[in-house]
Amino acid sequence: MSQRQVLQVFEQYQKARTQFVQTVADLATRPQNTETLQNAGVMSLLRPLLLDAVPTIQQTAALALGRLANYNDDLAEAVVKGDILPQLVYSLAEQNRFYKKAAAFVLRAVAKHSPELAQAVVDCGALDALVVSLEEFDPGVKEAAAWAISYIAKHNAQLSQAVVDAGVVPLLVLCIQEPEIALKRVAASALSDIAKHSPELAQTVVDTGAIAHLAQMILNPDAKLKRQVFSALSQISKHSADVAEMVVEAEIFPAALVCLKDPDEYVRKNVATLIREITKHTPELSQIIVTMGGVAAVIDYLGDSKGNVRLPGIMMLGYVAAHSENLAMAVIVSKGVPQLAICLEEEQEDHLKAATTWAFGQIGRHTPEHARAVAVANVFPKLLNLYLDTESSEDLQVKAKKALKSVLQKCTYLPALEPLLYDAPSNILKHVLCQFSKVLPHDSKARRLFVTSGGLKKVQEIKAEPGSAIQEYINAVNSCYPEEIVRYYSPGYSETLLERIENYQPV
Repeated sequence: MSQRQVLQVFEQYQKARTQFVQTVADLATRPQNTETLQNAGVMSLLRPLLLDAVPTIQQTAALALGRLANYNDDLAEAVVKGDILPQLVYSLAEQNRFYKKAAAFVLRAVAKHSPELAQAVVDCGALDALVVSLEEFDPGVKEAAAWAISYIAKHNAQLSQAVVDAGVVPLLVLCIQEPEIALKRVAASALSDIAKHSPELAQTVVDTGAIAHLAQMILNPDAKLKRQVFSALSQISKHSADVAEMVVEAEIFPAALVCLKDPDEYVRKNVATLIREITKHTPELSQIIVTMGGVAAVIDYLGDSKGNVRLPGIMMLGYVAAHSENLAMAVIVSKGVPQLAICLEEEQEDHLKAATTWAFGQIGRHTPEHARAVAVANVFPKLLNLYLDTESSEDLQVKAKKALKSVLQKCTYLPALEPLLYDAPSNILKHVLCQFSKVLPHDSKARRLFVTSGGLKKVQEIKAEPGSAIQEYINAVNSCYPEEIVRYYSPGYSETLLERIENYQPV
């Protein structure tokens, strides 16, 4: 065989390998092909091509593996079982930037599915290789490495700690200072995934000076970057009052409140989440947000939103109101109660109703004035229905019951209490009667109204156990009226009168 023929054979072999990996990479873009490819043993065929002498074949083989592993955990597990990861990690340090991006993509695709698969990526020494990639000059390599790190860290505190121990955090903080928007996004996302698991991990992020650099980007025009920035700041803020104060001291307010009207839904939600995480800690932090117009801004946000996007805003109002009478009054004055009533009416999901119900409880439980604000919004019947509805989740029933009791115990606005006399079960009814027994002795106008509205008649119809709390409250209500009035409205009194008429002999 001549030299020319030998070269032709090698050329054909190279063309065949190239065509094979390109075809597999293309087929792997369509989910319907993945099972067929796996059954054909494509993993074992791609593995040796990762060490091919031709760089483009290596890169395309890695890309194909990444696409396959990205689809589901079975395919990702096949990559792990095929001993492909050590090969990729080894090559990360040796190959060109195109291969490094493809290799990092495979690591990310495997790690994303579960903590076990992410641990397999860590166990093969990937973190050290990814740290080296974060120090590369090429921003695309840094981005691919940061993405893989984010997917490892997101699962749990143990994996996140492994990422921190590898020395990743300072490099990610450097990445968010790079000019490339895509790299900033992924680095901020990775910091968010690291910080979310524990106060210690959040403190590690804080100690590298991340807050100041994140704060500088809150008004960046790129919506996807803002999403990640606000997510990272909220994951840092949630753990303690100290770190939440550091976020506030970075002077992100009141500028961040502008983003509650951002066209991007996820930016708005992440800002609301950040405000919720800050206000939940202390009255002082809540007061800072209130002073800057945060409550009014969140109430407007609730009016402009629907569904799960509302959840952090609803909870923020509840947290603010829970701290003190004055802060709860700030929510009331800003017209928070009518807006929450709209949310309760419009939302169908039980967890959203439960959060709204809880927020009402935090607003109304302080004083009669606070309770009246909730009462006039006609919320009591809705809360009672949610509590009694067998279709309501257990959490919703518990929260509706708790909110009703806590607000009823402060409520002296009798017109809102009266409808509950007809529908409330005994464990709620006793709180309603208790409030009547407190108010009626001191308010002659209320006593008269209670008779003309039919309230007193309804009280006489209530069947209570002798000696029970309900019976005591009924007795207390009855003692506010002349005996003949009470008798007149008691069940059976009209029959008694008719009998007396029948038995009466005119003189």
